[in-house]
Amino acid sequence: MRTDDFNYNLPERLIAQRPLEKRDNSKLLVLDKKTGNIEHTYFSNIIDYLDENDVLVLNDTKVIPARIVGVKEETGAVIELLLLKENSSSKDVWECLAKPAKRIKVGSIVKFSDKLEAECVEVKDEGIRVFKLNYQGILYEILDELGEMPLPPYIHEKLKDKDRYQTVYAKNSGSAAAPTAGLHFTKELMKKIQDKNIKIVYITLHVGLGTFRPVNVSDVTKHKMHSEFYGMDSESAKILNDAKKCGKRIISVGTTTTRTLETIYGLYNEFRACSGWTDIFIYPGYEFKAIDALITNFHLPKSTLVMLVSAFASKEYIMKAYQDAIDHEYRFFSFGDSMFIK
Repeated sequence: MRTDDFNYNLPERLIAQRPLEKRDNSKLLVLDKKTGNIEHTYFSNIIDYLDENDVLVLNDTKVIPARIVGVKEETGAVIELLLLKENSSSKDVWECLAKPAKRIKVGSIVKFSDKLEAECVEVKDEGIRVFKLNYQGILYEILDELGEMPLPPYIHEKLKDKDRYQTVYAKNSGSAAAPTAGLHFTKELMKKIQDKNIKIVYITLHVGLGTFRPVNVSDVTKHKMHSEFYGMDSESAKILNDAKKCGKRIISVGTTTTRTLETIYGLYNEFRACSGWTDIFIYPGYEFKAIDALITNFHLPKSTLVMLVSAFASKEYIMKAYQDAIDHEYRFFSFGDSMFIK
């Protein structure tokens, strides 16, 4: 299986540079994964495609303003860090994407303000460096003050409102990127969904490098995912297990939610209150055990995300749907339009 098999040509004008004024005004392409049939509507109508007793699963991670710019103490060189994930066993030790990474060695100190500096304690591949953060006060408050939202490199406009790169239900801080499929939901739409007797449950996956790192190998199976932290509580596990037993649909909102659900079900053959690290890589040939339908955005060519949706609905149907979306002038990627695969 070649990475190039998941390529497609996207006109640059269709890469969304800013969020829509109203979240649920985005377009919605509905794809039947059994027949390949396609419908076009708007996200505000997603409720028409959800049945009473469905269970909708959302990722409640919250993006931190994880992009910080400082100065290397010895030389005065400007260094940018993207905080990816905190070490599970060492508090305030973070894996970061450094730019320019070649200027950072073990022992390098980067100063961001009087309240925050970072010392490199380990050098890894692919521009990743491990830093011990030294600060005065509460880290997330300092990041709110100093940091920027870590928008993807294909978005060239500055984000006017930080909250537009958060879901309306974001709760647990720790992500280096938004779970973008959830950006289309409004509180009003979620109330309508619940009023239709559709259960909404939450899991957490802190989005890190595993989700958005490009695939740099020609053979898909040789790509190595970076691990990301996930968690599920007992209430969510019970609702999901009950849904499985009763044959109700489990609808995953986003690839991050999907990877969490498939990780847990794959480990225990049921849903369970647990937390841990996942580096699950889903591509065609994978047999889904946890989910029945998927709400997602349109993903970058040759990315692990387009491979995941191709595993769920077949590469043929996904590439056809993507071309149809291009023909209908859909907006692509993080601030773009949405897709429901049922």
